[in-house]
Amino acid sequence: MEMIASLAQELNLDKQHVAATIDLLDQGNTVPFIARYRKEITGEMDETVLRQLQERLTYLRALSARQQEVKRLIAEQGLLTDDLSKLIDGATSLQQVEDVYLPYRPKRRTRATMAKEKGLEPLADSLLDERVNDASANELSLLYIDVEKGVAAAADALAGAQDIIAERVSEDFHIRELTRNFYRTYGDLVVSAVAKETNSPYEMYYDYSEPIKRIPAHRILAINRGEKEGLLKVELNLPLDQLIERILHRFVRRRQAPVFLQTAVADGCKRLLFPAIERELRNNLTEVAEEQAIKVFAENLSNLLLQARVKGQVVLAVDPAYRTGCKLAVINAEGGVLDTGVAYITPPQSDLTQGRALLLRLIKAYGVSIIAIGNGTGSRETEDVVAALISDNHLPVSYTIVNEAGASVYSASPLAAEELPDLDVTLRGAVSIGRRLQDPLAESVKIDPKSIGVGQYQHDVNQKRLAQTLQGVVEDVVNKVGVDLNTASPALLNYVAGVSKAVAKNIVAHREENGPFKSRQQLLKVPRLGPAAFLQCAGFCRIPGADNPLDNTPVHPESYPVAGHLWKRMQGQAEGMTLDETELAALAAELGAGLPTLRDIHAALLRPGRDPREDLPGPVFRRDVLKMEDLVSDMILPGVVRNVVDFGAFIDIGVKQDGLAHISEICERYIKHPADVLHVGDQVTVRVLDVDLKRKRIGLSLKGV
Repeated sequence: MEMIASLAQELNLDKQHVAATIDLLDQGNTVPFIARYRKEITGEMDETVLRQLQERLTYLRALSARQQEVKRLIAEQGLLTDDLSKLIDGATSLQQVEDVYLPYRPKRRTRATMAKEKGLEPLADSLLDERVNDASANELSLLYIDVEKGVAAAADALAGAQDIIAERVSEDFHIRELTRNFYRTYGDLVVSAVAKETNSPYEMYYDYSEPIKRIPAHRILAINRGEKEGLLKVELNLPLDQLIERILHRFVRRRQAPVFLQTAVADGCKRLLFPAIERELRNNLTEVAEEQAIKVFAENLSNLLLQARVKGQVVLAVDPAYRTGCKLAVINAEGGVLDTGVAYITPPQSDLTQGRALLLRLIKAYGVSIIAIGNGTGSRETEDVVAALISDNHLPVSYTIVNEAGASVYSASPLAAEELPDLDVTLRGAVSIGRRLQDPLAESVKIDPKSIGVGQYQHDVNQKRLAQTLQGVVEDVVNKVGVDLNTASPALLNYVAGVSKAVAKNIVAHREENGPFKSRQQLLKVPRLGPAAFLQCAGFCRIPGADNPLDNTPVHPESYPVAGHLWKRMQGQAEGMTLDETELAALAAELGAGLPTLRDIHAALLRPGRDPREDLPGPVFRRDVLKMEDLVSDMILPGVVRNVVDFGAFIDIGVKQDGLAHISEICERYIKHPADVLHVGDQVTVRVLDVDLKRKRIGLSLKGV
């Protein structure tokens, strides 16, 4: 119950809803299923809150297990007291538990352990008596001279006892907390250059200092990278003498500590405590920064995957390159490959006659209406040729730039070989670019989410944590949109709640052997897809043209009887099909159904087969091209947000280099983060602030346009 209360308070949730949600998770239900179909039980928690709850639940359970383990280990030493037990039980983090356990943990040989082996621990205990001063300390030390043990003089005994005291200072739970808080409150992160280089991305950090409590996440990661590359030196700076005074007072509890204690405490702080806390603090700063970077990546990925589809169009996809030429693939409205080729329209060949002729032939032969150009190497040169071709030949064709991040990874993957066995690896990338335009979600799920370039410092963060988070994002998006059971690839089906890789392949194999699915119930005939998996996945699977129209909606089969009653009531409406909140509440009470569920069913029946991506703006199509040299200050241009990071947003305005709108130039009012107002894929109007041709940088503003 304490854990439930803690989670409820931390996440600002109702205790009953937290307890019920934990039960659902423990029963093996997936987050998308719980979020969509158990709203009455959870109090309508969305996927984000559910994943936070799941994560914190895992942490608190690990904390509880470690608390019990530490108490057992200390009890085995015969040293567990009531006060110590309360201190462990009161710990709110794993770090605090480890701090309490530190003095009792088996350790390697230290100066303190060697002193204990010499029999000097009783001397250390005696020296802590408040009646002992410097003179009496020397007298006491004389009693512990033992040449055979390596204690040849009183000074040796006193030094050994001081080592024991120093270690006790460094391992004291309360002193570690005091030190940790002091660093966080008064510490500065100080950065300097190991060797100053011009035009380095780290120039701003050559002589840099910022309070630890205020430094933003992206700066931490940038500084870490510079330090790792050997270009930056990082230190933590704070008034250490003042901190040592506080620690001395806390540990000794005397108005005036004798010199031998001052020496021991200072040694414990400088040699043991401060280095440990600094390492811990640097690690904590990095962890927090990584969490922020992962959060930004996750939000960007979600918005990217939810971009609108381009339906019913024949697409000519172009994967630009220099030496090997631009790979071409003509793709029909269903994503099938109609033709391929290579156009040598970029340097060094620059065979415009061959390239233009091939492009023109493919456009006319297959009725191409859109050209999708990858944004990689050679993209802008390719764009120049395409724009000129459209203009010179008055073609009823538009083009757009497509994010090709990860296309090469997909091209060489076993999945690509399985899907496109007759195509060369180099041509598969072009197919992927075209399909990304037609259905960003269905194509992007074939690629490791980490390879989709919409993050910041994604290669510097904890890769396991990043992969877990992005996996959850893709899962949430796929289930929010739903999948067509008769066209979805195994890669897409694998993200459906309750569907494993093996079951995804079995679903595809079943439809290939038995023809298209005509009802959701047929899923139960798929090998290894039993009732439990069916419960999780059925509502997210769509079947256009199914025998039961509800099979093409987000309505779960368990709610079909309720949906039938609701449909009859909707048909009986005098004006339109819509029921208001009062009518829905009355019907919910009548049917014994939950009001949130009834609202969802009502929305689904009003717009059967609706794809939530249809409400979003589509890609920006162009027919001409701009160059950086064309840009001047105060020019107003349309743009598309390509990436959102902590310090601003990168916006494609149709030139080779994306422009940066700094966070201070995004909104007239104060915002904490660019993601508060901008998302990947947003179409915006921007004003050019400045253009640096030499450094290839464009400053943009969204204010006042």
